[in-house]
Amino acid sequence: MSRAPRFLAILFALLCSALPALAAQDAALERGAAITDPATLRELDAGKFRLDRMLVPGRSADIPLANSELFALPSMATVRQAIDGEFDRYMARHHASLSKETIGVGEGFDFQLFDRTPLYSAETRFVLAGIVNRMDRTFVSEASCGEIRLIYRLTRINKAAGDDAAPPRLPMTLNLVLKAKGEGAAIACSEIARRWLGGEPSASGGPLDLIDYQNIDRIETNLQIAHAPKSSVRDFRTDYLLKVFRYDRQARAFVESPMENQIDRARLLADDGLKREFRAWLLDPANLIAFDRGTVLIPEKFLASGAIAPTPVGFDPSDLEPEFGLVQGEGAVFSEADVVAALRRATEGGAKLQNIRSLAGFERRLNDVTCSGCHQTRGIGGFHFPGVDWMADKPSNSTVVSASPHFFGDQIRRRDILVALRDGKPPDYSRGFASRPQLRGSTELAGSNYYDGWGAHCYVQGKPAAKNDTSFRDWTCAEGLTCQAAGKISRIGMCFVKIR
Repeated sequence: MSRAPRFLAILFALLCSALPALAAQDAALERGAAITDPATLRELDAGKFRLDRMLVPGRSADIPLANSELFALPSMATVRQAIDGEFDRYMARHHASLSKETIGVGEGFDFQLFDRTPLYSAETRFVLAGIVNRMDRTFVSEASCGEIRLIYRLTRINKAAGDDAAPPRLPMTLNLVLKAKGEGAAIACSEIARRWLGGEPSASGGPLDLIDYQNIDRIETNLQIAHAPKSSVRDFRTDYLLKVFRYDRQARAFVESPMENQIDRARLLADDGLKREFRAWLLDPANLIAFDRGTVLIPEKFLASGAIAPTPVGFDPSDLEPEFGLVQGEGAVFSEADVVAALRRATEGGAKLQNIRSLAGFERRLNDVTCSGCHQTRGIGGFHFPGVDWMADKPSNSTVVSASPHFFGDQIRRRDILVALRDGKPPDYSRGFASRPQLRGSTELAGSNYYDGWGAHCYVQGKPAAKNDTSFRDWTCAEGLTCQAAGKISRIGMCFVKIR
């Protein structure tokens, strides 16, 4: 066996042996901030949180609405139209840029397209795969106390005759985003946070009693639009399509909308006026500080209404990254001098920057502030929350880890904000880079693959120490591990056992 396959075999074995321990750790990390127990989700999906009951108030039928009927609803017709339009544009771009590589549904094509037939068929439905508390987003709308997200996975609901296998899940999630506090509700954010932290969230009198269809804000979809196996002309690649649809209560329909902080790179680079406007806006000290802390809300005029997130993406700069070309180089939005001067102005004005202390830090934040850039960071493929499969014959074993390292690494920060809200204290809504979670004074993540343990993201330290990038110099590894660069240019890498 050659060195590379041998290394991959060892890596796979180590990962498999670590999964039971990870599953136990994850259950502790998500306490109070997520619901991932298979039995609980099965019960909730059979009740008011079944997707069709959330979208069609008053529906009492015992049989779930299949997707053929779901997408026939007036409120969902616009979603189908927008997804179909994205497929048309994706294929047109493919034919224009990769004309020698075939694309279509099935294994006979170089790029294997997502088959939309099951998506709109009577044989599938969206099954509740997890519930996530995002009250850490209260800074977006204090009146709503943040968000609660119901995450559904596309799943075949009918087995073939004599088929004992579990119904296969398909590579698509639908995220129904709800306001944690409905309009006019007579309850404080502190009480909602207390209910989430106080015990079993799904119990009677718990936080789930506070939400129903009236809390709906939007739908977010994520699907694997195409997959290209490794071949003689390219490496393995999978593309994920991300979309957002806000609920228009007057029209009673979900409307295609700009995606939060999803910078429209192509449009910016093609429009000098828009480029200057975006540069001036983001480098303004107040906006730059919010950008550093991860709480920036970029105006919609600079945003895209859809995104393709290719995976895997390495650590070196690449046009697969959403910020590629925005910083430095001919026609870029930001020059090194622009960024350095803006950082100096912010610090001279008294700001204490937490993450962005260099040009490289600025570039990295441009990536992970976007939806697609965040999904490319420590995701499971292109998903941060694939969720559990409680429809399997043995649901406790079907999905050992329900979410990505990014998701679990962020639980400390999310719970810290919940505690502050519960106690009536001003929350710290800041967040670190997607690759390196904030500890918030906790030791729960120390030595884990989420922070500085085996497989964690790190920065290769050089000598003298003064030349190390100030945005990443504290990205070190736990004792016994060393940071090994994962690219040819970037010094960002992963923590592995020291080689003697």
